[in-house]
Amino acid sequence: MFGFHGKILFIDLKSRSFRIEKPDPDVLAACLGGKGLGSYLLYEHNPPHCDPLGPENNLIFTCGPATGSLIWGGCRYGVFTKSPQTGFYSESYAGGRAPEAMDAAGYDAVILQGQCAAPTVLEIEPGGVHFHDASNLWGLDAISTEEKALEIAAGKAGKKGALAIGPAGENLVSFAVIENDKWRSAGRTGPGAVMGSKKVKAMVFWGGAKRPMADPARLRDFSRDYAAESKENPSVQAYKSKGTPMMVQVLNKAGAFPTRYWKQGYFENWEKISAEALHEKCRVTPAACAKCFMACGRRGTLLDGPHKGLTVEGPEYETIYAFGGLCAIDSIEEIAFLNHLCDSLGMDTITSGNLCAFTMEAVEQGRAKLPVRYGDAQGAADLLRKIARREGAGDFLAKGIVHAAKEWGMEDQAVHVKGLEPAGYDPRVLKGMGLAYATSPRGACHLRSTFYKAELSGMSRPDELEGKVELYVDFEDRLTLFDALILCRFYRDLYPWDALGDIVSMTCGLSPEKTNLQQIAQNIANIVRRFNLREGMDPAIHETLPKAFFSRALESGQVLSRDFFREMLTEYYRLRGWTDLGLLRDSPF
Repeated sequence: MFGFHGKILFIDLKSRSFRIEKPDPDVLAACLGGKGLGSYLLYEHNPPHCDPLGPENNLIFTCGPATGSLIWGGCRYGVFTKSPQTGFYSESYAGGRAPEAMDAAGYDAVILQGQCAAPTVLEIEPGGVHFHDASNLWGLDAISTEEKALEIAAGKAGKKGALAIGPAGENLVSFAVIENDKWRSAGRTGPGAVMGSKKVKAMVFWGGAKRPMADPARLRDFSRDYAAESKENPSVQAYKSKGTPMMVQVLNKAGAFPTRYWKQGYFENWEKISAEALHEKCRVTPAACAKCFMACGRRGTLLDGPHKGLTVEGPEYETIYAFGGLCAIDSIEEIAFLNHLCDSLGMDTITSGNLCAFTMEAVEQGRAKLPVRYGDAQGAADLLRKIARREGAGDFLAKGIVHAAKEWGMEDQAVHVKGLEPAGYDPRVLKGMGLAYATSPRGACHLRSTFYKAELSGMSRPDELEGKVELYVDFEDRLTLFDALILCRFYRDLYPWDALGDIVSMTCGLSPEKTNLQQIAQNIANIVRRFNLREGMDPAIHETLPKAFFSRALESGQVLSRDFFREMLTEYYRLRGWTDLGLLRDSPF
């Protein structure tokens, strides 16, 4: 089938062996690659109810039909497993340049099975896998590990890239990430902990394989024309000039910027942590993944202060909200340092910031006695190090928000869905985001739909129900196709349905009709839901929101009513073709 290498690499870590199988063309046509193939393989090969940190839990890496092609925004990979943070479906994605090397190794999916007996680096190339001792790397930070692991590929032909984990992954912190290109993270729900449980410290990819495209000439013209037409697009220019930190101002003006552990929607010192502050305090240059003309990344060097000279890519908006808003830290330099610390240790910044803020709130209420307070950047840094090392309170914080809440008797105050904390968009204001957080299969995720875009832009009034859920499903379906191809979220304004149809047609040779694309998205939604239901997800319990969003109003008076939320959820189940209880009807996927 066009758009695929036609090879899946199974790696048996215990026996240090591998085998290569061909993917089923019918599965590829029904689900595509990326999220579609990764989710299908996870459902088929993971034993039900397995321990996320046990040998039976598979760790699956995929690229998509767009990876390695001329499609702009296509240099990304996905990783799929059972989450140690939530116990449910785990998906994470990262960009940079490493994904092109992963794709050039020549596999549609790489599946890690079992566990290594000792720390190992995997070298993956078109001919198979080589196993290297990693005892000298164990304990190193993620950035240093990646640099040293890449030495394995020195002198090898083709593109080269590496993935690595830091101390948090080694110590099985439930929200540990996988890093690449120094600052790129496949990030939420803990895939780094699963990689650490398998004692895989790094993975090195190299090769020159290329996917066969259905219509390479048309694809070349499409890519050339899209670049010419889109480079001056206002959205492109905004991301290139300010990056995601521009959202700090937008969300504060909307009163939806989570502050002081979700008690407020406005941070009085937001201007000190804004995009403008970042550019003032750092020497910033735009940074791009491969095959990207948007360059949304902020690669900056701090100009003054205790961290002067530190270079970091970021912080992104989500990191700024988590440490700046939730923790009330009003220094962009300190947030940049905390970003760097999380990258080095290998931890997700959204969960890390939420846990720091939750700890600050526990201290303020007298439920915890720890040396950290709101606004305390040094205390947050010390806490992050303790979490990565599993020291003191860091040991139960490393297990995630559900365990920390039980430890301090704060279950009714903990803000999460399925054990995963929301992103920086308060659903008491942006009510469609409440549906997004509740129904996302990996927990309170904003990226499955990015529906804040629709509500902030006026496409859907936040407090108006009519047409909201139908538009939400349309957003979710289109972005599911993004993850199956795999494409960057920030190209969502540039690739509407007709452009996605063209991409699917040019790469895979499949029908570009919207109804076909929607069916593929529904197939993927069904297989993911089937996985979660098998793992014990109860929609009545796990597809609701934290009590605070229903009962505690923001300073603006905004709150999300349970009736409004229930109407959205009921309509969502109906449009998905599921039962009123959120269960699946008969479906091949």
